[in-house]
Order: sequence, then structure tokens, then C-alpha cells
Amino acid sequence: MNASNPRLGPHVVALGTAGGPRWWNSPGGSQRSGISTAVVIQERVYLVDCGQGTGRQLKNAGLGMDQVRGLFITHLHSDHTVDLASMILFGQFERKNPALEPIRVFGPGPRGKLPPLSTRAESVPDVVAPANPGPGIEELFDLLSAAYATDINDRIFDSLTRPPSTHFDVHDIVLPEGTGFDPNDNVCPDMEPFTIFEDDLVEVTAILVSHHPTAPAFAFRFDSAEGSVTISGDTAPCRNLVRLAQSTDLLMHEAIDLEIIAAQYTDQALMKATMDHHRRAHTTARQAGDLATQAGARSLALHHLVPASAPAESWLTARETFAGQIFVPDDLEAISFAAAPRTTSDTAVEPAKAIS
Repeated sequence: MNASNPRLGPHVVALGTAGGPRWWNSPGGSQRSGISTAVVIQERVYLVDCGQGTGRQLKNAGLGMDQVRGLFITHLHSDHTVDLASMILFGQFERKNPALEPIRVFGPGPRGKLPPLSTRAESVPDVVAPANPGPGIEELFDLLSAAYATDINDRIFDSLTRPPSTHFDVHDIVLPEGTGFDPNDNVCPDMEPFTIFEDDLVEVTAILVSHHPTAPAFAFRFDSAEGSVTISGDTAPCRNLVRLAQSTDLLMHEAIDLEIIAAQYTDQALMKATMDHHRRAHTTARQAGDLATQAGARSLALHHLVPASAPAESWLTARETFAGQIFVPDDLEAISFAAAPRTTSDTAVEPAKAIS
């Protein structure tokens, strides 16, 4: 038995629910893996983001790399991409059938310019990789493959494994003409969702969201014949997210507790600059509930929890602004996004329970 059991209907598996470049534990002390979500439709898996532990969590969920048809990266922060290297290096050994088509990978293209300097800075820092300081997803895959060339070439020449290009087909997401997007001055212009992927089971649409200064940053929506799920990525409240999520069966939205985060810093200068970012680039649970209400979503799940060690009460404020079902899943819990209720029996993955 595994999480792709058809009796579940279309559903997501919260492979990892923690946000931020940290190793978090839950309030009870158990580990929360980095942010990653498996969208499961029939026997196929479509991954959103690739945080710490994604490959291992996919296996723990009873899902195989040979089921993965697409990988969708919301933005290029490390907590959403750090397990890409292990997917490239380890994932090939889970995809033994040479007839399998490459996994389609979609993510942001090159940023195009450096982000603006914090107004709290007292000097200009040195630029990392000044010749190419903002690579997109295509270049990121190439750079990761190059960094591990010793390992990859050993296995290609000695063990006759296949190169990464036979397992992954990587694409920068190209924005429609005329959006007015600028990575510094207009990260989230009003726009319509646009299709980036489609097969016989699902259509995936994307829209820009407001995660300044990280840009471009996307939210994704998966529409199937049986239901829909919208995944926010990292964003402040924005009209584009509401537009993408209209009447969705399940909205999965990030959530942050600003007070708890601020209290964790001892370096006041770092705290002030970081909190400037959090306030303009993230969403509280209460705000997420309001966005779900505006979108007419049937249910809301909070993930990318920051800090993931925060008590449950941090997330329950979503009930003040959203009257539908609300979930705060632990790692490896499943949530249906079927348009009509479905049984969740006969599965190795724990179905998430709505908070009351």
C-alpha cells in the first residue's frame, strides 16, 4: 500500500512542512523536513519545491521517483531547492527503467540584476559569483551537475549510469509578454495565470507572487478532472494569489509567526533587517485565512511553517478569517483536493485532520 492508492482520489502529501534555511523540529520535538509537496493524481506524482529531505520523504511516503512526472520550483531560495542536488545524484538510482521520459522541471529564470541593498546596511557587501550572481533554474541544474562532475562522470564511465540530462528536462519559466515585471521595482504586477505544463491528467498554471526581493517567485495551481489545489510558494498577501486560487478545492499557503521569529534573534542589526524582509515577503496565518476567503477556496492548509517549532496556537488564528476546513499537516500527512469527499482509508500515509 502507498500514497498513490486510487481510493484516496487526488491529494497532496506534505513531504516537508518547514520553511526557512534552518533545521526545525515540531513543538513535540519530531523533525519537520524542508518544504516540499507531492501532488498525487492517480499513479502520477508532481512535486512542488525540493527542500531538505525531499528525496527521503518521497520514499517514506511510499512514492517512487519513477512516478514523478514534474518538478515545479516556486522560487530559488535555498530552503526550496537544497535537495535538488540529491535528486540529481541519488534519484537516478530510483529510475532504473531507461524507457522513462525525463522529469519535466520548471522554475524561475535568471534574476537579471542584484537585489537592492537593505536600507540598514552600513557598507556594500562583496558579491558572490559576480559573473553570474542570479542564475535561473536551468543554470542552477547545470552548475550543480558541474560541481558534482567527479561523481557523475565516475558513475557514467565506470558503472554505465545515465547522465542527468536523461532524467531531467529543465525549463526556465518564461513570463508572458507585457507583464511589466521587474525583479527590483515590480515583482508582482497584476496579471492573469498562464499555463506552464499540461498532460492528460493535469494542467499546471503559474502566476507571479510578492516575495520581494526574491524574484521571480511563483504560485502554482494544479487542475484535474477531479479537483484542484493551489500552492502559494512564499509570498506576502497579494491579488495575484487570490486570482490564481479562485474557487480552488484546496489552498496550501505559507504561514509565519512574526513575534516568535523576532524573539529568536540576539543580533539586533540582523534581527531588524531580517524582520524587514519577513514583514514584506510573508503571510501570517490570519492573513492566509483572509486570502482563502477572498478566493472562495473550499479548504485551507498551512505549511512552510516559520518557525516550524511554533505551538499550534500560532496557526489557529486562521480560523478568525476563514470558515472552511483548515489543516496544519505534519510531515507525510495527506490531504484530499477532490471536489467531492473521498475515503482516505487503505493508505500508508496519515490523512491530515482539520483543526476544529
